[in-house]
Amino acid sequence: MIKMLHSFILIFLVVVSYAQTPKLIVGVVVDQMCYDYLYRYQPNFIRKGFNRFLNEGVNYRNTLYNYVPTYTGPGHASIYTGATPSNHGIIGNDWYDKKQQKVVNCVADINYKSIGTISNEGNCSPKNLKTYTITDQLKLTNPSSKVLSFSIKDRGAILPGGHLSDGSYWFDYSSGKFITSTFYKAQLPPWLEEFNSLNNSVSYNKKWELLLEKSLYSSPDESPYEIVLTGKNEAIFPYDFPSLNGGNVLFTLSPFANTLLTDLAITALENENLGKGNSTDFLAISYSTPDIAGHAFGPYSREIEDMYYRLDREIARFIDVLEKKVGKKNLVVFLTADHAVVPVPQMLQDKNLPGGYIYMDQLMKSLNLALDQEFGKQENWILVEENQHFYLDREKIKASQKSYEDVVSVMKKLLLNWPGVKSVFTKEELTSEGGTEDEWKSMVRKGFDYLRSGDLVFLVEPGYLTKSLDSPKAHQGTSHGSSFNYDAHVPLLWYGKNWKKKDVFSPCEITDIAPTLIHLMNLQRPGAMTGSPLEDLLKK
Repeated sequence: MIKMLHSFILIFLVVVSYAQTPKLIVGVVVDQMCYDYLYRYQPNFIRKGFNRFLNEGVNYRNTLYNYVPTYTGPGHASIYTGATPSNHGIIGNDWYDKKQQKVVNCVADINYKSIGTISNEGNCSPKNLKTYTITDQLKLTNPSSKVLSFSIKDRGAILPGGHLSDGSYWFDYSSGKFITSTFYKAQLPPWLEEFNSLNNSVSYNKKWELLLEKSLYSSPDESPYEIVLTGKNEAIFPYDFPSLNGGNVLFTLSPFANTLLTDLAITALENENLGKGNSTDFLAISYSTPDIAGHAFGPYSREIEDMYYRLDREIARFIDVLEKKVGKKNLVVFLTADHAVVPVPQMLQDKNLPGGYIYMDQLMKSLNLALDQEFGKQENWILVEENQHFYLDREKIKASQKSYEDVVSVMKKLLLNWPGVKSVFTKEELTSEGGTEDEWKSMVRKGFDYLRSGDLVFLVEPGYLTKSLDSPKAHQGTSHGSSFNYDAHVPLLWYGKNWKKKDVFSPCEITDIAPTLIHLMNLQRPGAMTGSPLEDLLKK
């Protein structure tokens, strides 16, 4: 009798444990979303989109990236590993590989082939991710759990899905359809084959007109700070994408790429029966289009404003389906961004605000000239500059019998005196103990990998971007990557379970998302996770 009682108690505890974990967790990452979009555009958001999170969920209003560089690859890796690039290894979208002696992409892998296309856009894997993700840990603990990830960008699907994903899918620019890699599957699932035949860039591509009345927009339509797309004379509405003949590249800049991605996620939800099993399933979706458009138009453009009104409706539609399928109490949705963006520096200058450009072709020429004058002429002292990292040709330096330390010293002195450069750090300074430590150096350390990073790293001043002087659009469009708040301050919203409306103002780091998910799913902390759980969210 006592044995039976113990067995009953054990079964009861297991059932209670499963009951406490969500049926489905959905991670929504918006590529290049500034925190203030939530409030700047809120008057024209509908009730069930972003406002559903703001009015019925938990809003972490002081969420920051705690490292540099703030790019798509590192952002997605950090969200899903709970670690910074110094631990997960994704130090940029691309970096210089010293062994291969070339710049490599963070998810490129020639050992695997494309599935769903004849192009090479599926030659990818998560091999460069040095640790494992929250989604990997879920699969390790509960092999029956399903993990699926979707994005326009390959890295936006691969890094969240991790190494054990049941399916990670991204957009193929050559065909306008969604594909994967032999790392994951030998063939596309039948439901995706059918989806691709009916839903692709051709079927979704149309004229982009304003969603709302012109009087409702706060941003100007005509601006000298926006890139003018090929086929247009001005960066103004409407954008008749079919007539611009920009193919799939321009399609991914349009809000209709968000619609296509949402439809894909909903189709997967239904066909893979997510949220219907005995253990938690995980769906990760990354909306890449706001970033693609954001680079062209900037954060104070009417194009981005309209993009977010339309994305707001997509998110409302998506969560409506999620609630219908699994119910709010069985659902956890978090929404964040992989980075934000700097205002167009030329606009900042014209408004007498700090900002400007560092023209890398001029800087590289000056660096090489200074080194030639100091040590004698040599073809190339610097192999490459990538992500504001300088990779030196150590073999040539050694062969010339010059001191590596002296070469670095000359470069550092010139860089520190270059207009727009804030700080310069050497590899030795970033990997040795001691020395002066401030918040900027700490952020660089957390984004630095000894084997993958450069010999010198420099940070720009607030409002600055690095660009090529030869670019015909040097003063149009913008980018991201810095340690400053315009790049690092992002939304973090939670919805589902029994959560009520709550605003949390205490500081929170992007690496705290995955540790929080650990406790929502009752999992072991994985690999190199360094973040801390969000206690306000977990308290009952």
